[in-house]
Amino acid sequence: MVSLKASNMVKPEGPPQRGLMYLSEFDQFIALTHVPTVYFYRPNSDYLLLNPIEILKNSLSKALTTFYPLAGRLQWTERGRLELNCNSMGALFLETESKATINDFGDFTPTLETRALVPSVDYGKPINEIPLLLVQVTKFSCGGISLGLGISHVIADGRCASHFVSEWARIARGEEPKNLPFLDRTILKLEDGDLTLPRFDHSEFGPRPILTGRLNNLEERKKETIVAMLKMNKEQIQRLKNEANKFRNVGKSSKPFTRYEVLAAHMWRCASKARKHESEQQTTVRIAVDFSNRLVPSLPNGYFGNACLLVTPIATSGELLSKPLGYGCSKIREAIEMVTDKYVRSALAYLKREEDLSKFRYFHVVGSTQGVFLGNPSISITNWIRLPLFGVDFGWGKDTYMGPATIGYDGQSFIIPSRDEDGSFDIPFGLQVEHMDAFKKYFYEHI
Repeated sequence: MVSLKASNMVKPEGPPQRGLMYLSEFDQFIALTHVPTVYFYRPNSDYLLLNPIEILKNSLSKALTTFYPLAGRLQWTERGRLELNCNSMGALFLETESKATINDFGDFTPTLETRALVPSVDYGKPINEIPLLLVQVTKFSCGGISLGLGISHVIADGRCASHFVSEWARIARGEEPKNLPFLDRTILKLEDGDLTLPRFDHSEFGPRPILTGRLNNLEERKKETIVAMLKMNKEQIQRLKNEANKFRNVGKSSKPFTRYEVLAAHMWRCASKARKHESEQQTTVRIAVDFSNRLVPSLPNGYFGNACLLVTPIATSGELLSKPLGYGCSKIREAIEMVTDKYVRSALAYLKREEDLSKFRYFHVVGSTQGVFLGNPSISITNWIRLPLFGVDFGWGKDTYMGPATIGYDGQSFIIPSRDEDGSFDIPFGLQVEHMDAFKKYFYEHI
């Protein structure tokens, strides 16, 4: 149980920024929701017991002077596109308390209890009234705190969010910002003359598979889900890699499959098996590929905007289960390697030509009938392996844990490196209740 003590709107400390900011096509089709994450800090510092609230509020005001897009508001254009109004209206900052202790959260599996540590949003309100950055500081009875963040996905992807939080923490420690954001998103703007027909098929923007024999996915949207925190140690991952790399004759690259490719393919297979798909059932795995260094030239360091393309390798469940693990890895690698400079620019042209981008957007809400459905028969795996997630120090020591505060839909998961840096991974994964026990059995079988 979390009780609200105070609510404020934190605005940039410096002179207010005014004007409209262009949002690229890759900002336009993303979810309109906020990405909820939470950081936990144990009471291991006298500094933490003083006044973390004021430290965080004051440093946030300074950070928003540099990262001022987060203090603005979205608004609709006449074309039904989004633009960013840099009006310095500020970030929502909640102060809350809880009788719980940090130990009560166990292994930090995303649950309703962790979701309560991040501000909720009424998405029925006009979009220009919704803050883009939501902050909630919760004091626990043990003396520790949590920092819950909701960052608009339209404004920032995971790389940008990590960039912002690390610079905010630097300011809180009394240091000067070090890695400034690159805020000009017109670098991804296509002129009308560039709107040639896309060179590629772009199946990632097409409809998702539905269960064999069904006319739609409405029934699947309504089913109850549950979240498990899967653990995979270094030795288990190596055994999977050894198995997968026996099969590398599909795809352009002969390099050994990566940890992410192997884990994603393993989860893809296990989900299909646990869901008892028919052999001809088509299934996809949704992957976000960071293209910032795949463009020619690369995006500038610190580019602050969505720089990921969502690809969807597809296979039948029969293929995934009857063929070696390396087959699924090869399908994932082919999709990742497809994201080249030409492919990204073709995707930009594809999206710019679309009159209605709402059909591509989705909502992180179980049971929602709005937008794209990403669950059964498919899954979605977000790769946080290379993000600088841990060690965020606002002046009272590094976080005990950082991760997603919720898993929003059936089939959603994250692959997160252990903060112990021992080569192991935490994998929070949401699945329909009726499938989870079987999935966990298959996930750990033979490894």
